[in-house]
Amino acid sequence: MGEWTLDPLQLVPLAAVVAAYAVRARTLARRGQPVSRGRVALFAIGVGLLLVSLVSPVAELGEERFAWHMVQHLLLGDLAPLALLAGTTGPLLRPLLALPPVHALRRLAHPLVALPLWTLNLYVWHLPGLYEAAIENGAVHALEHMSWFAAGALMWSPVLETLPAPAWFGSGAKLGYVVVVRLLSTLLANVFLWSGDVFYAPYADA
Repeated sequence: MGEWTLDPLQLVPLAAVVAAYAVRARTLARRGQPVSRGRVALFAIGVGLLLVSLVSPVAELGEERFAWHMVQHLLLGDLAPLALLAGTTGPLLRPLLALPPVHALRRLAHPLVALPLWTLNLYVWHLPGLYEAAIENGAVHALEHMSWFAAGALMWSPVLETLPAPAWFGSGAKLGYVVVVRLLSTLLANVFLWSGDVFYAPYADA
């Protein structure tokens, strides 16, 4: 089934994020604004999903089998960002959001911006040239992982209102938004499921 890949380049940044979360949570607790256990549990689930996607046998199998690579992308670009964002609050993120570069990027979380960016990321990385480059080149693979996670975080942000969403983006709009997200991913999945062709050379002998 493969082995765990304990790559410091992937583990150290994640450990830094966990440490920053813990420090900020303790600070808020001392101020009488404790983070709920539910939020902490969701954040921990998100961290666990990232570990599974990046360093567990799933990552190694993703290099050999297309289905496992899709599992990795689902964890990295969908479920992990969802859990991590659900585990945060405005007070937790305030120091980060106050940074000028982050503040300038907040507009990317607008639903009419985040959804097209997520869709573009989804389809572009499945073009044969880029997909195969990510398998064969470590730097491109790392870029792919970062873009999957970033696009997923932006896509979920307006739904969870991690950042303030537009006034018109209420419950009905959010439901429609999520339906569109699932339809777009299902459309791409069906192309692979029913085509009967091998799209990517590294999987030709698998």
